Amino acid sequence: MTRAVTRALLLALVLLCAACGLVRPPSMDARGADSFEDDVRAARELSEEFWKQQFQQFGETYRPIRDFIPYSGDAGPSCGGEPSVPNNAFYCPDGHFIAYDQGWMEGLWNEMGDGSVYVIIPHEFGHAIQAQLQTSFSLNVQLELQADCYAGGTLSALVGAGALTTDPGDENELFVSLAAAGDPTDDWLNPAAHGTAEQRQSSFAKGYQGGVSTC
Repeated sequence: MTRAVTRALLLALVLLCAACGLVRPPSMDARGADSFEDDVRAARELSEEFWKQQFQQFGETYRPIRDFIPYSGDAGPSCGGEPSVPNNAFYCPDGHFIAYDQGWMEGLWNEMGDGSVYVIIPHEFGHAIQAQLQTSFSLNVQLELQADCYAGGTLSALVGAGALTTDPGDENELFVSLAAAGDPTDDWLNPAAHGTAEQRQSSFAKGYQGGVSTC
């Protein structure tokens, strides 16, 4: 199963990242990944190896995340005194860890395809990279869109290296509108804003087409 990732695939993956649960994405496969657990492990390992190599290219040392924590519902780890919430994945700078609601993400994997794992996890690694680089923006939405861009660049590199493959016919699996994928309004001042569907699509595609250096 090898082919270039199509524009429709990019849309599907961006929609997934922006509005998990709204689209049925294409199948993505990592070598040796046959189950949800395999894909989660592969997405983590491949993302970390990619960033390790990126840091090495610039004479820097990548700092691996300290933990990768599955949780259930509201029983996840706290971050900076704030409790985790159901149906979520997040990076915590205080403990330098990534956590995810396992039931929620496995539901996406079962219902929509394994591409979900290879977008959500690289997106959270994008936030870990921002912390290591001490990236600072005035608005939260800027951090989120950059993380989308990093996710696109990571996925592009993994597909280009043959670590991930995609299936043909992905165009036919797009069944939702962009309007439902991102924030309902373009409210950049909202501290919880992640960007509209179009903004997240554009950021992901920018990283996919130009690599993480464009982010």
